[in-house]
Amino acid sequence: MGWWQAAIAAVKRNDPAARSTAEVVLTYPGVHALFFHRLSHFLYRHQRFLLAKINAQFWRFITGIEIHPGAEIASGVFIDHGSGLVIGETAVVESDVVLFHGVTLGGTGKDQGKRHPTIKQGALISAHAQVLGPVTIGVAAKIGASAVVITDVPDYGTAVGIPAKVVRIKGEKVE
Repeated sequence: MGWWQAAIAAVKRNDPAARSTAEVVLTYPGVHALFFHRLSHFLYRHQRFLLAKINAQFWRFITGIEIHPGAEIASGVFIDHGSGLVIGETAVVESDVVLFHGVTLGGTGKDQGKRHPTIKQGALISAHAQVLGPVTIGVAAKIGASAVVITDVPDYGTAVGIPAKVVRIKGEKVE
């Protein structure tokens, strides 16, 4: 499955309001931001940093979604609404991840090298959650709305609160 097909399938899988492929392609800012991130990331990998950043900033203005050209984003990611979403330079987002509006995958300002989160396959990050620093959000993990995550969340874990605490793993309460 190509990138476009994976993006469209992700929207249709995750958004019951998506009525047609044409609607998804023409009106979903998350799809537009991810598409043009591919160009920015290509330019970034080929050390055309200024062009990459200009492209990224233009599409930030159009979509309200800021993705640094250095971020690594797999196919099949779904950005729902997206307004105010920020993805930092060293962030890694694996396939089938769902990101809601206002999410920040950011740094803390203290780290060198890898300083942004890694979001594993199938994770869901709810609206306005802040995932900060070089933490890992595990496979199929869920982050609650407005949570502030500064430590790793295990596979199949659910984290909520400020600072976020893991409250469930595989649906079972954590003491």
